[in-house]
Parts: sequence; structure tokens; C-alpha cells
Amino acid sequence: MSENRNTIIAIVLSALVLIAWQYFYNIPQMEKDRAAHQAQSELAKSQSKSEGEAAPNTAAPGQSAAGSAVVARDAAIASKPRVQINTPRLSGSISLTGARIDDLLLTKYRETVDPASPAIELFSPSGTASPYYAEFGWVPGSGSTVRVPDRSTLWQQEGAGALTPSTPVTLKYDNGEGLTFRRIVSVDDQYLFTIKDEVSNTGSMPVTLYPFALISRHGTPEISGYYILHEGLIGYLGDQGLQEYSYKNINEAGSVTFNVTNGWLGITDKYWAAALLPDTSARLQARFSSDQAGSVRTYQTDYLEDARTIPAGGTGAVSARLFAGAKEASVVGLNFPLVELGGYNKQLGLNHFDLLIDWGWFYFITKPMFVALDFFFHMFGNFGVSILVVTVLIKLVFFPLANRSYASMAKMKAIQPQITALRELYPDDRMKLQQEMMEIYKKEKINPISGCLPVLLQIPVFFSLYKVLFVTIEMRHAPFFAWIRDLSAPDPTHIFNLFGLLPYDPSVVPLIGPYLAIGAWPIIMGITMWFQMKLNPTPPDPTQKIIFDWMPVIFTFMLAAFPAGLVIYWAWNNTLSVIQQSYIMRRNGVKVELFDNVKSTFRRKSSDKPAKTT
Repeated sequence: MSENRNTIIAIVLSALVLIAWQYFYNIPQMEKDRAAHQAQSELAKSQSKSEGEAAPNTAAPGQSAAGSAVVARDAAIASKPRVQINTPRLSGSISLTGARIDDLLLTKYRETVDPASPAIELFSPSGTASPYYAEFGWVPGSGSTVRVPDRSTLWQQEGAGALTPSTPVTLKYDNGEGLTFRRIVSVDDQYLFTIKDEVSNTGSMPVTLYPFALISRHGTPEISGYYILHEGLIGYLGDQGLQEYSYKNINEAGSVTFNVTNGWLGITDKYWAAALLPDTSARLQARFSSDQAGSVRTYQTDYLEDARTIPAGGTGAVSARLFAGAKEASVVGLNFPLVELGGYNKQLGLNHFDLLIDWGWFYFITKPMFVALDFFFHMFGNFGVSILVVTVLIKLVFFPLANRSYASMAKMKAIQPQITALRELYPDDRMKLQQEMMEIYKKEKINPISGCLPVLLQIPVFFSLYKVLFVTIEMRHAPFFAWIRDLSAPDPTHIFNLFGLLPYDPSVVPLIGPYLAIGAWPIIMGITMWFQMKLNPTPPDPTQKIIFDWMPVIFTFMLAAFPAGLVIYWAWNNTLSVIQQSYIMRRNGVKVELFDNVKSTFRRKSSDKPAKTT
């Protein structure tokens, strides 16, 4: 196989992969099982009765499932008494009606790169356009008539003041039948809520209750829709491992139940998540579910723990935790040999909570890539510079292999006259031509496949960097220099409006608009790739020449929609490859024909010029 053919195969395979990438413990005893299922059924019934979610929705658009008109978020918050939440990263409130955590803003993050844009809205109360909240409590056992607080119960705050990292709040409810419920809610300076529920029984009979927790989301949210990213219901459920259900999959399944110990579960977006973190020793009946009420689809993750029996004159208690915030690796956790960002995963002894971040199948490359980028970011204060530094380090790591590859390519250039002579000698005998070529390769100790390696080596690095840029919140709105204000987004400039000089957006043109969104960095990348192609002699085969000539243009259009950080990496990698290959060629005594080939592209052949008339 000739050098040019190897290179073409590698490039075509790379392009195909890129296109595909872009578009595409123990079960309780029988009686306990029956009682737990009954308790979960009672929980579902109480939820439906409270908000009318089980009733068909006959309301017109703009009304809730229960038939009430959708109200603005601020109005819904103001309509009920609340306890304020104030932390360095969160603001919001807890509704005293139902004691729900249903109002949360992530004050560290904004909707756009403009620091004055609104903070990210995570939770929103019922009655709004997109309710999203967490709820905790108790349900009675089968056949019990004991009254427990539900989502319509009005709790009382003991004392006054907001919930802060240094000041927990205590809520109280007396059912008037001998049971007093007390809830102590605390929060840290990141995204973790701890909820301790206590029940005091002053009656004459013991009471059996099941503790529960849930996260509910009404309406199907807008998702990124990329195959490489999971958005939807997620959990790591004991021995059953990581469980991921997209919104579409859970709609088809309806409900999925797991009996586990040492698990967590929740709902994840690209950058944000809400997750229930029960005690790691608790036996759970966990559930993912989707329910349709009229035109409103409700998604829920919940769990029910084993029953607690509160004796007469006694007290029972249970603790739960809620993560509600940004999926920062240093907060969530990252497990990797030699380098470990402990986060909640290590602090709380959780079961693979670091998988809340979708590191993908190639996590063994993606994780160290992120660690390296994050390390140099803290050194230089710029993720773009970090990408440039990491690219150089990757080049150094693969230098011995690339050195042998480029050296072999240089030898193949040196024998090109012999290969050309053989083609002329055996124009119609392909078998004989291949045999003679292999004899030359063997004599010169050349590996004809080595030309593919430099391109193939880029593929896993490209994928891992793409994954890091796409899924990690650390890269979101991370600026580089000049016009690149978000490395995780495509280059915002467009060549077809002269990079902003003309007052229109070419990307909105019908049909062809997406293909006109070619920014400055994709063009730089295309130019560097063109130089890399011109480093090699012009292929003798016309078809090969056409492929080589058009490949930089094709990649320019392909990568234009990719994150700017990825395009910067590719351009910088091309530049380093040109320097490295030129050096190795000179060292092996092969002429570097880069500038000759560039000049020949723009120089008309004398045979193409019109003949002078006398």
C-alpha cells in the first residue's frame, strides 16, 4: 500500500468517524415487599389527590394539569409562605406548604456569557410553566389511617431566619392525633441539602411509617439531543450499577423499580442535576417513572425506605440528602488513578457519584484529559491556553511513535522515483506491481502502514477533548482571547458577512444557512491542514490529488459547528505536525517540498498559458 493511499484511507476513516460522532441487595421478605409496594401506592395516591395529577387535563394551552392557569414564577413563589435560602452558590426558598424545596437559582452560573444575564433556574414551584422540585416525608403502612403531612400541609418554622450554611432551619407539624413531625434542613456552601425528619409519638399505640423522598419534573425539558450525552433519569443503584433512562425511554417503560442498598438517583441535564442521596446502608425501593396527565408529562425519581415503627411515647428519625446544582467535577467527584477529585463521592462514601458527569465509554482518556486541562487552567487562568499546552504535551508523549512514523514516511518519499518507475513498468499488472513494491519496502525497511499512524493517533485525543468540552461545566462560557468568549460553543464569527462587517447573520438563510456559519478559527484550521497536505509531494494519481486538494475544505465545513476549543486544538496540532514532520524529513535527508508545493498551487503552468501570436 502506497503512502498516499494509506493517508487517504486514514483521513476518510477519520471523516466517517467524525460524521457518525456528530450525528448520532437483598430482596425483602415477602410480607415486607407487599407492605412496601402498598406504601408506595399510597404515596402515589396521595400525590395525585393533592395536585389532581391523576385527573385528565381538559384545560386549554397555558393551563396546568389540574386546570389552573399557569402563573409566572415570581407570582407562584410569592403566593405561599416560604423560608429563604442564601448560600454562596444558591438562592431560593423552601415552601412551607408541603415543605418542598421548589425554588432554586444557581447564582454562580448565568444563561449566557453576559454576566448580567439571569442566573440559571434549577427548581420551580407547582403552577409555573415547568415545575421541578424535591419532596421528603412519610407515608403510612397498608390499611393505616394515621394522618401524615403531605404536599398540601402547612408547616410552621421554629424560630426565624433564612437557611444558610451556618444556620439550619427547623419546620414543625402536629397532626393533632399524637404525632409531631419535625424537619431540620441544613445546607453546605456548595449544593448539598441534608434533611433530618423526626417523628414523636405521644399516643398510646405504636405507629409504622415509611420514609420517602422524590424529585419530580413536570413537562419534557429541552435537551441537547446528542448521542454522546445522557440527559434524563439517572442513578447508580447498588449491584445493578449505573441506570440511565432518557425521557423517551422512560415514557415507553412507564415505571421501573429497583430493590437496592447503597444507591442514589435523580434527574440530570447537560450541566445541572438534582439527585437523592440516601444513607448508603439504607434498603431502598427505588423507582424511575413517567406519567401522562392530559398534555402534561411528569417525570419522577423516588425511593421508599424500610418501615420505621415509632413506639408509643417514643421517637423515630431518618436522614436524607439532596444534591441540587452544577455538575462540577471537584464537587461531584472524579475517581482516577493517581489523581482523584474526592468531592461528595468520597466525602459521603457514595457509590460512583462521579458518574453523574457523563464521562462516556472512553472515560480512561476523557478523565485524564480533563484533569490535565484543569491543572493548566489553574496555572494560566485560561482554558484556551491550557488546550495549547496539553496539545504540546500530547505531542511529546507520542513523539517516539510519531518520529518512527514520519521517518518511515520520509523514506517512502525518497523511494517515490522507484515507485513511479514501477508503475510505468507494470501499468496493467497490479499483482506484479504490488510484489515489486513490497520488495522495495522490505529492502529499505519501510512500514507502509506507518503513514496512517499520525492521523489515527489524533482520533482518540480528538474524541476525548470533544467530550470534555461538551459535557464539563468547567468549559462552559470559558473564554480564550479576542472574539472567542466560550470555548464550548462554535466560533461566533462568519466569513460570509465578513466577520461581522456586514449587518446580517448568514446562518439564518433557508436551507444553506448552517453551511455558511464558517468562523475565523475553522478557516485557520483549514489553512493549517492545507499546509500539512502540501508538505507531501503532489500525488501522481489525479483522483488522489483531488481528494488531497479538497480535504481541508471539507474539514473546514465539518468542524465549523464544533466547539471553538476543539477547532483551536486541531489547528494548533496541525501546526505542530508540520513543524515536527519537516524536522524529521530534513534529518532523514529528504527535501521539504512544502513551499514548492504551495507555490505550484498558485503558479500557472507554462503549458496552460495562451500562446503568443506573431
